Amino acid sequence: MDSKRSAKNSEQKNMSSIALKLHGQLIRTKLGLFFGGDVSLFVLLSLAWISGLEFQHFGGDFFSNIVSWINGESTRYITTRGEGLTNLTYVVSSGKDVLISTNIFQPFMIICLVVFISMFFHFLNLVFAYYGEYRRIKETLNPINEMAIRADEISRISFDEAKFHTIENAIEHISPEQTTELSLDDSDLQGIEAAMNNMLTRMHDTYLHQARFVNDASHELRTPISVIQGYANMLDRWGKQDEEILDESINAIKNESDHMNHLVEQLLFLARGDAGRNTMTFENICLNDMMREIYEESLMIDEKHIYKFLENNENVWMNADISMIKQSMRILVDNAAKYTNEGDEIVLSLGLTNKGGENSPGLNNVLVPYIQVQDNGIGMAEVDVKHMFERFYRADDTRKVQGTGLGLSIAKWIVDKHGGHFEITSRKEIGTRIRIVFGDK
Repeated sequence: MDSKRSAKNSEQKNMSSIALKLHGQLIRTKLGLFFGGDVSLFVLLSLAWISGLEFQHFGGDFFSNIVSWINGESTRYITTRGEGLTNLTYVVSSGKDVLISTNIFQPFMIICLVVFISMFFHFLNLVFAYYGEYRRIKETLNPINEMAIRADEISRISFDEAKFHTIENAIEHISPEQTTELSLDDSDLQGIEAAMNNMLTRMHDTYLHQARFVNDASHELRTPISVIQGYANMLDRWGKQDEEILDESINAIKNESDHMNHLVEQLLFLARGDAGRNTMTFENICLNDMMREIYEESLMIDEKHIYKFLENNENVWMNADISMIKQSMRILVDNAAKYTNEGDEIVLSLGLTNKGGENSPGLNNVLVPYIQVQDNGIGMAEVDVKHMFERFYRADDTRKVQGTGLGLSIAKWIVDKHGGHFEITSRKEIGTRIRIVFGDK
């Protein structure tokens, strides 16, 4: 402990020394800037006063006299005439003629006073800012100093063979199912212990997520497989002679195989998305045209519901992968049709809204595109809205409708990749409105 304390004190002294050097360099730089500025101020004020004096004397001939001075036809000089500084005189002559001869002691002293006042305030600035600047330099250097101290402490740690065996044994017994924190009981290994515990936590969360996904997927696949096996057995026993059983079995097997194929495709989409292998092609698309296509498709595919399209008067554009956005909207329209009674309305719309959504009045000047699906179906409870994007999640009152519980998860993945978010408004037995707002990123 004494060696660590002495090492830390040494590092603190080193930091103070570096801070003093940097501060000294800063003071010297400021002094140079202040001195140069004050000299420049003196020169500018003197030239301004002399120019004003000559302009007052020569009037319109001021510039011609300046030209003659540049050409060497006239001279300008300052003299005391051997009678002391109080007789400081500014003289302009041309040949033997003296054009201007005036005492400038008083204006000279005024200019010197102005420059002195400037220098005084610069000095006060250095005095009052001295401690604050030194403290800020030390605060700036403090993280670097801490890193140096930690590096020095690590370099001073003497790892014996027993410590390596301790780490090896701990790593050998790591399991993704483990929830308790790992303890190495060694102060020298606290940093490694914290890193391993963080790794264990991430492994455990990933393991639980993967285990749940596999269990849910196997559960969803078990039902169609069981149905197909059941009808296949029934065909084997009685379907060869009974045409009614044969037709029923074939239709059931086709439906369940289609359902299973759809489920597998959705699982593969999410798996590719998690692995970063879903490719997207972004381009500038017109959402009006896309929504009109979905509206016309819905009219053709689904004759059991009344579809309406509230088209925006102006075209709404965004940079997106049109096939992906279409897929997300088809998922929402399909869900609306599933949970809305026959003959009821499903309304599609689009437009511009505040960035961040309806509840962001601070961003009223920033408008972003949105697309929307609204129905008057069975609606959702608040608890179901919170979980609706979880994979395989299905509310209790929706299980009687065939589905996989993956559609909204896919839609959310697509919307997230396009920098958007969902706004859900739903009431039981009243209906649901789902709005996708883009432009978060």
